[in-house]
Amino acid sequence: MAKENDLLASVSDTSTDSEFFSPVPEGYKKGRTRYIFVLGTVISGLGKGIFSSCLAKLMQDKGLKVAPIKLEGYLNIDSGTLNPFRHGEVFVLDDGMECDMDLGTYERMLNKKLSRDNFVTSGQVFKSVLYKERHGDYLGRDVQMIPHVTGEVKLKLRNLAMKTKADIVFIEIGGTVGDLENAYYIEAMRQLAYEEGPNSCCFVALTYILEPETLGEQKSKAAQLGIKQLMQCGIQPHIIACRATNPVNEKARQKISIYSSVPMERVLSLPDSASVYMIPSMLRDANLDFQVLKLLKIEDRINLRNERKEWAKWCDFTDKIEADRKKITIGITGKYTSVRDSYASIINALEHAGIALGADIDIKWVPTGEINAENVSENLADVDGIIVPGGFGTRGAEGKIQCTKYARENNLPFLGLCFGFQMAVIEFARNVCGLKDANTTEINGDCKEPVIGILPEQKKIEGLGGNMRLGGRDIKLKQDTIAWELFGKAETVRMRFRHRYEVDPIYIETLEKGGLVFSGKAPEHPIMQILELPDHPFFIGTQAHPCLTSRPLSPQPMFVGLVASAMKKRYPEKKLPGPVDAVKKV
Repeated sequence: MAKENDLLASVSDTSTDSEFFSPVPEGYKKGRTRYIFVLGTVISGLGKGIFSSCLAKLMQDKGLKVAPIKLEGYLNIDSGTLNPFRHGEVFVLDDGMECDMDLGTYERMLNKKLSRDNFVTSGQVFKSVLYKERHGDYLGRDVQMIPHVTGEVKLKLRNLAMKTKADIVFIEIGGTVGDLENAYYIEAMRQLAYEEGPNSCCFVALTYILEPETLGEQKSKAAQLGIKQLMQCGIQPHIIACRATNPVNEKARQKISIYSSVPMERVLSLPDSASVYMIPSMLRDANLDFQVLKLLKIEDRINLRNERKEWAKWCDFTDKIEADRKKITIGITGKYTSVRDSYASIINALEHAGIALGADIDIKWVPTGEINAENVSENLADVDGIIVPGGFGTRGAEGKIQCTKYARENNLPFLGLCFGFQMAVIEFARNVCGLKDANTTEINGDCKEPVIGILPEQKKIEGLGGNMRLGGRDIKLKQDTIAWELFGKAETVRMRFRHRYEVDPIYIETLEKGGLVFSGKAPEHPIMQILELPDHPFFIGTQAHPCLTSRPLSPQPMFVGLVASAMKKRYPEKKLPGPVDAVKKV
């Protein structure tokens, strides 16, 4: 094996003579970075991203540098045009990359900012290979899936290892083993393990143990067949994580162990959990973290003092999850309410704020396509606060406006996000400022009062044309406002954006005279990004998506303010902190 690796290392990346084509970044040292591959079998949606991020957290706590990457099989260049009904929410990174919701899981669990280097699609891979082919990088070779496409995948992984100086790169492959579009990814992983050498890679297979109600027992055959498919690809798993509704019994684990040649101590039971934030403890209790260290032979790199400190912080957080908490109900009034993953970051941000404030939050899903002036009060009568989230298009827009009006007139705590911010502007313009025809040009291109639109001067300012404003931007806060107080009286705050339409500056004076306060704007331009009503218990909207930067140990202030206000509404007899005091407490 050592001789083979020496040969691989000596081969030029552009050689036309050798079959050992495997591009390696300049300065890359094989074996320095370890790789953990997480693959799924039986069904998709097993929680590969959650498992991978939780294991990565355990490694990070030990003082190791970790870098996650998600490999998606679809041909889209990014996730920006994917339908939330089909694929869940689009998560936006600070650098503007529109990606899979699993990247949000990694950012939250690892409390770190990721970039476009952490997300790869087949579209990106093929685009890169075809670009190189047209520019003569493969002269003398017919360009093939193997070695060129697989080589491009390996190059992306090694580039990430180089850029981040990671001890461990965590690779999650979307979908399941057996999906046609994943075949070349899996082959690339097999090749990478061969090239990097012994103890360089760890393969984890997530599988599912069926438990049909009619049979009353757990069945492992589907899991066995899924693992067999993986082994037929030339990959021997080192760890098998068995997902199930209930704890997986020893008999089923024994069958999996025998069938896969994986020792029993590395065949894990991972039943459903009330909170994803309890899963690191499950993995730690199963001793998986040290199993991985032994497999990769990097025990000498860990920092146990750092681990004790970080784990103590995490346990303080998870202890609050299991404590008694005050029940409140928050309504999410949107158009994608039938698919909960469409609002994954909002759900997580609410959970972070709820845990910090001792609130057990029940979410009421309110489909705005069914809301009108006659039934809005009936649908919102039992909620303690509402979130009007983002979305594109006309469907459900008037329902969101009705929900916003109800919250404003009935002192119901309100948080408007992106499109919800725009709906709040329209509602206020119509019902307070008397602009009855106020609307957005996204819905009605010929409306008489386009308080929201794509402005020519903003196109020139940003050079974006008709494209979206994407990624992290600084927001300048107005002093002596609620937003300013929520963010600790800072001059600016950074949040992430994904939108095309803005408040037309022509209407700002009219809106402000009516009592609307724009408490946050772009630092250099008249682009309004946060609004509030000072005489309301809590009425705030932002053009941004603050949920994208909420973290378990540092909940996002706007969500903390909403939850605190909802608790005060639900429990008026108790002396609970208001929004600003709640943020200071957290």
